[in-house]
Amino acid sequence: MATSTSTRSKLSIIGAGAVGSSLAYAALIRGSADEIALYDLDQKKVDAEVRDLGHGTQFTPSSGVTGGNNIEVVKDSNVVIITAGAKQKPGQTRLDLAATNVNILKSLMPQLLEQAPDALYVLVTNPCDVLTVVAQKISGLPTYRVFSTGTMLDTSRLRFAIAEVARVSTAHVHATIMGEHGDSEFPVWSSARINSVPIRDWVDSTGKRMFDEVLLAQLGDEAMHAAYTVIEGKGATNYAIGLTGARLTEALLSGKRSVLPLSSVLDGFHGLHGVALSVPSLVSSNGIERVLDVPMDAQEITMLRRSAATLRESLKSLGF
Repeated sequence: MATSTSTRSKLSIIGAGAVGSSLAYAALIRGSADEIALYDLDQKKVDAEVRDLGHGTQFTPSSGVTGGNNIEVVKDSNVVIITAGAKQKPGQTRLDLAATNVNILKSLMPQLLEQAPDALYVLVTNPCDVLTVVAQKISGLPTYRVFSTGTMLDTSRLRFAIAEVARVSTAHVHATIMGEHGDSEFPVWSSARINSVPIRDWVDSTGKRMFDEVLLAQLGDEAMHAAYTVIEGKGATNYAIGLTGARLTEALLSGKRSVLPLSSVLDGFHGLHGVALSVPSLVSSNGIERVLDVPMDAQEITMLRRSAATLRESLKSLGF
């Protein structure tokens, strides 16, 4: 169980690039933690980001923003979110980034553990599923304390797309993407709902069913490839993942439990072991308390195992 000697909550963000700075900004304006620390090797960059964020704290719930290029800025954190790593380029898959970012993580994790031995560690750096396994093995921490945002953002993208078609609030859309945060992920349509109505039974004002198999496939593909479209247009995805990390931080600092699709090292989920995949997970200040055995049809279970096989190959090629 993650513990802290301080009554004030602290979030540390590793990496002051587009994702890390957007996460710091989102956490600041949402009040996700009492204190926010930003760490980066580039002193000039991180100092500028911290100063820029600090200038706006008169207008935010969170008031403490610190940072620098000294790893000690993360000391006594409750939550550490790792965004540092090579940036995904247009046309490049998340798995292409693996070797470079594994080496960064090998150097980084021991330093972080020395400063924040009781923290919960969250991977955002891609390929996050692969790096979750690597971080857990390097650190030796229990699997409930090392995990990634996984398909939490992909799920939000899917719900956004469904809500646009149905013309309802995203709050009423209940659909989840599972598996790899990448090209082998898949929507779990068998349990998808709008309010309490199965998505395949949702009708328009004339009584016509709106979500046929063609549209469902299109929506799933749109959610899967949304990052590539954004990266092609602006060079990075940062705002949505920043908000995702801020919301996850709130769940991890809360006394209440939330259910979120996160990627942790599995131990027996549908017979899968030693690979990190996103499945709906019960999370709290203890980290991932347990993964939930959600209903899936035979095709979805096959896709889950296919996603696991993809990640196992990547891990094997990296020596894990």
